[in-house]
Amino acid sequence: MAEELRTMAGNQAKRLKSSCSNIEEAAEEVGKQEENGHETKRIKTSGEEVEDGVKRFPKRKVVMLMAYSGKGYHGMQRNVGNAQFKTIEDDLVTALIRSGCIPENHGEDMKKMSFQRCARTDKGVSAAGQIVSLKVWLIDDILEKINHHLPPHIRILGLKRVTGGFNSKNKCDARTYSYMLPTFALAHKDCDLQDDTYRLSTKTLETVNSLLACYKGTHNFHNFTSQKGPKDPSAKRYIMEMYCEEPFVREGMEFAVIKVKGQSFMMHQIRKMIGLVIAIVKGFASEAIMERCWGEEKVDVPKAPGLGLVLERVHFEKYNKRFGNDGLHEALEWVEEEEKIAAFKEQHIYPTIISTEKEEKSMGCWVETLSNHDFNSTVSRAPVDNRDSKSDDPEGSDGCGDDSD
Repeated sequence: MAEELRTMAGNQAKRLKSSCSNIEEAAEEVGKQEENGHETKRIKTSGEEVEDGVKRFPKRKVVMLMAYSGKGYHGMQRNVGNAQFKTIEDDLVTALIRSGCIPENHGEDMKKMSFQRCARTDKGVSAAGQIVSLKVWLIDDILEKINHHLPPHIRILGLKRVTGGFNSKNKCDARTYSYMLPTFALAHKDCDLQDDTYRLSTKTLETVNSLLACYKGTHNFHNFTSQKGPKDPSAKRYIMEMYCEEPFVREGMEFAVIKVKGQSFMMHQIRKMIGLVIAIVKGFASEAIMERCWGEEKVDVPKAPGLGLVLERVHFEKYNKRFGNDGLHEALEWVEEEEKIAAFKEQHIYPTIISTEKEEKSMGCWVETLSNHDFNSTVSRAPVDNRDSKSDDPEGSDGCGDDSD
């Protein structure tokens, strides 16, 4: 027995000596490499990495609060390999690479950084509160460095850590959009003033808000989108609020802003909701048309211009309730960034909408087409196969979805 113990002890001593020798040899080799000007291939220390002598910060899942003016861009979502149509994400990815937040190959395959936008805004649509989720290296002064490589009309206004499995599209409870329009669009068709000199009366504003309130609740919005039949369950959408704010004057023209908050929106939906209200207020259609729209018949609903549509903010109420106070993560609320959001809108979004309207007269030209619509007859409907309908894409909208404009 004693002999066995002595043998075991001897073997352990040999292994220990061999291990120490290996460590010493490795350390010696490192020293030699450093002396010869070659640094170690990779050393991991306290959550950071050094690869070929370059410091790599820990990669973490975050959300970024984005604001941008959409003029000149073909929407938010990037089309890798298609340089013909520039998107907001093209500029964002370039800035992420140049700032050192992501490796270059992640730009070609955005799934590698688990990238997801909350809303896929369409061509020309702006955003004051877009949210994207992705994995990045948390470099020092990250916001300053990313913004340094972005044009002035695209800004990252905030950044927060989120749970590893967070997906900005799927975790979003609701979206709020605004639509800025010149108030002459709400002047009755028999009114003498159909230009910049028109001023919205209190009575007309009350009428507009009464009509907008009809959209609240759950309705079948098949008449406010395309490629969805009346029996498609995904055409049912829930609107939480919709109202028109007090008008204001800019550069001699009066404008008003309509706000709408809903769980999700479909292609064209917001613009058609506003287009129908304009048609009613101007006297081209009767109020009874709204009830007809909820039925199965196909109604001719005009689509207001895209100019003026802005993604205001996205809401994560369930996520905030579960993780916002867990001591590890922050609630996805942006109270501290409100001033920066307001300043960006005043500097980049509102001036663009106003100048474009004055130059291109998109609303003025569109209003003239309302007399071409038939608001009394049922429109023939192209066959729609509802059997394979997939939807309830929570991203969807005029400015926000896989079934986007």
